[in-house]
Amino acid sequence: QVGGFAWENCGDKRNPVVLQSLSVAPDPISIPGSLRVSVAVTSSKTIASPVKVLLVVEKALGDLWIQLPCIDQLGSCTYNDVCTILDNLIPPGTTCPEPLLTYGIPCHCPFKAGSYSLPASDFDLPDVELPSWMTNGNYRVRAAVSKDGEELACVKLAFSLQSQ
Repeated sequence: QVGGFAWENCGDKRNPVVLQSLSVAPDPISIPGSLRVSVAVTSSKTIASPVKVLLVVEKALGDLWIQLPCIDQLGSCTYNDVCTILDNLIPPGTTCPEPLLTYGIPCHCPFKAGSYSLPASDFDLPDVELPSWMTNGNYRVRAAVSKDGEELACVKLAFSLQSQ
């Protein structure tokens, strides 16, 4: 299936954080719309600030894959500390938003070692004004998560977007 949803771990087998399962529906993902996600992750060590995330986002143009630049924090960006970003989005001391709260999934660093799983849950994708280069099409994303130069996790995703 061309442009279907797919994922894989791309890191070293010894990486502490491993994606065990991930499913996303519908395929293609519709914006605006509802996104049903289920995910399971295991971590063999506690993950504490600063946690760096390096994203490489590519979009298919015919048979070519073009790396998208980082514009307004969208695209192929490096986030030097996602812990700080989480603190800005969800003030520390406030409860984590649903469905994370129900399933005991933390939304702040440090993330304790252990297994985290989110059963199929629905998220509303709002009608955001995406730049034209971020709309309809097939995408590949590589996310590398590291701390102090040590890779913690690496995940590759492939998905299609369809905006109304």
